[in-house]
Amino acid sequence: MKKLGRFLAILVVAIVLAVVLGTFIPRPLLPAAAADPVATRHILVLKNPIHTDIAVPVDDEVRKRFHFLVDDGIPADMTGLRYIVFGWGSRAFYLETPTWSELKAVPVMKALTLDASVMHVDVAGNIVEPHPDVAGFDIREERFAALLDFIAASFQRGPNGAILIENAAYSRFDRFYEANGHFNALVGCNTWTAAALRIAGLRTGWWNPLPASLHLSMRIYN
Repeated sequence: MKKLGRFLAILVVAIVLAVVLGTFIPRPLLPAAAADPVATRHILVLKNPIHTDIAVPVDDEVRKRFHFLVDDGIPADMTGLRYIVFGWGSRAFYLETPTWSELKAVPVMKALTLDASVMHVDVAGNIVEPHPDVAGFDIREERFAALLDFIAASFQRGPNGAILIENAAYSRFDRFYEANGHFNALVGCNTWTAAALRIAGLRTGWWNPLPASLHLSMRIYN
């Protein structure tokens, strides 16, 4: 029993140390050299206690890139729309936990071990800034294009394009799609967001498994 307690204590210390180091060691280690092009695109990172999403400003280019969203019932062409919101996560947890009151043990265990992944897509109008759960960043045009490439590549593709998960949504305006990659405790929704932000030319922590650690890293290094 003492050995088990000692092992658990060491494990907890190791996890805490990994999170701390992952937050305060930047990735990439050195900032990129200053570039001439002016940052013209404003993206948002939205967070809740366990998850982060990326909100991409909508224009004709973005609508064309993700044209399948309208066909699948997402009103990406709606008047007054400002952002399309993308998130990547655990299939079981995402689909089976629309609210905290519906939290179940099995989806949590799958998310902590190994699970298939899904993309969640939603839309938004004006998003208030500043806000504790919203972080905005200005990026250059070519980095914005690279970010769209990264997001598009996260969708699993079939013969007819992105694979919609039927009868899976939180509201009338969002949808779920099959995604590439597998979800686990080490590679989760927040590390996906961090990878996307690095593609966008921003610096994150070396490993950001939690929204709070990602948010802090972004504040420090950008």
